[in-house]
Amino acid sequence: MKCRHCGAPLALTLIDLGSAPPSNAYLSRDGLEKPERWYPLRVLVCERCWLVQTQDFADAHELFDGEYAYFSSFSSTWVEHARRYIDTMTARLSLGGSSMVVEVASNDGYLLQHAKARGIPCLGIEPTASTAAAARAKGLDVVEEFFGEALGRRLASEGRAADLTAANNVLAHVPDINDFLRGFTAILKPAGVATFEFPHLLRLLDGLQFDTIYHEHFSYLSMLAVDRIMRAAGLEPFAVEELPTHGGSLRVLAQRADTRARGADGSVDALLARERGAGLTSAAPYAGFQAKAERIRDDLVTYLIEAKRDGRMVAAYGAAAKGNTLLNFAGVRPDLLRYVVDRNPAKQGKFMPGSRIPIVGPERLVEERPDDLLVLPWNLIAEIRGELAAILARGTRLVSAIPELAVS
Repeated sequence: MKCRHCGAPLALTLIDLGSAPPSNAYLSRDGLEKPERWYPLRVLVCERCWLVQTQDFADAHELFDGEYAYFSSFSSTWVEHARRYIDTMTARLSLGGSSMVVEVASNDGYLLQHAKARGIPCLGIEPTASTAAAARAKGLDVVEEFFGEALGRRLASEGRAADLTAANNVLAHVPDINDFLRGFTAILKPAGVATFEFPHLLRLLDGLQFDTIYHEHFSYLSMLAVDRIMRAAGLEPFAVEELPTHGGSLRVLAQRADTRARGADGSVDALLARERGAGLTSAAPYAGFQAKAERIRDDLVTYLIEAKRDGRMVAAYGAAAKGNTLLNFAGVRPDLLRYVVDRNPAKQGKFMPGSRIPIVGPERLVEERPDDLLVLPWNLIAEIRGELAAILARGTRLVSAIPELAVS
């Protein structure tokens, strides 16, 4: 395999998680009678541009199909994060009724609804039919296509060039990262700003967040790699912020390199220096990650087996994609984990891909109080602890596996 950005041959492995079905390919009851398609899940590191990337097997159109079941609005924390973003960028860029905000991967309108409420013209770009329909139900205009340079040029030629583009948790999801970023150069107005939020590779490595690796994530991004890829696409990053979301993310602000309407604030150079100091341009920090992930896997399986022997009933909370990576890597099945509770009706009544553990609604926790709840979206554990205060008060314990097994 060659690097998706620079074309260099890839030889350095970060981790091999064996094989798994796509993490968002939730199964219907009828689907239990059919075979699943599993793909190898291996992550490689480019030693020329330092882009970390999954080995090519699954196609984006299969991963992000019309039945895509991830709806952003089911996390109140994330919706509030989006509201604060719109407030901040409205003030920073003086956005108003004559501006245009475009969000790429706009999902169910969790972010653009806040721009619309302020009277700012906005447009969503979302290829998955299920979430695009939810956004339109909120009165939002959505283009149901995958984004790239051709679409960016087309929208700009139609008078829908952007003062602000938002791309939250999508840069890692695109197989052709070069074409995707050229799309932002094409759609931005001369003084426009593009923002990108994505989990930070440095935090993934430090926090042993291997469960955030799945087929839908084609790339695992450092500022070093993003800076290089953006500049090759005609963008210039001028600021970066570190965020607590998704276990530690970056928000990169970029502009067209041909106009350079804004000066850099020094944050990009500072982060680049920090990543170089952490050794991200050498093989050293990637070594040993496999063994650390296997230790977490072994600790989880040991806990589940011991709970079963002790007669403790264990369920899980949050049918998250990261949870599917963890469960399939660990080989967990319904004999060890009874069911997964999720608030999203689109997932309820379905089954986790690979493990085939049933997904149920929150009312199950009232009907049948589990002894322990394994929290799969560990990055939302504070939010979940608040949601489940009533059953926790009755003795149910919360369990997390990453970065180490913890029971509370």
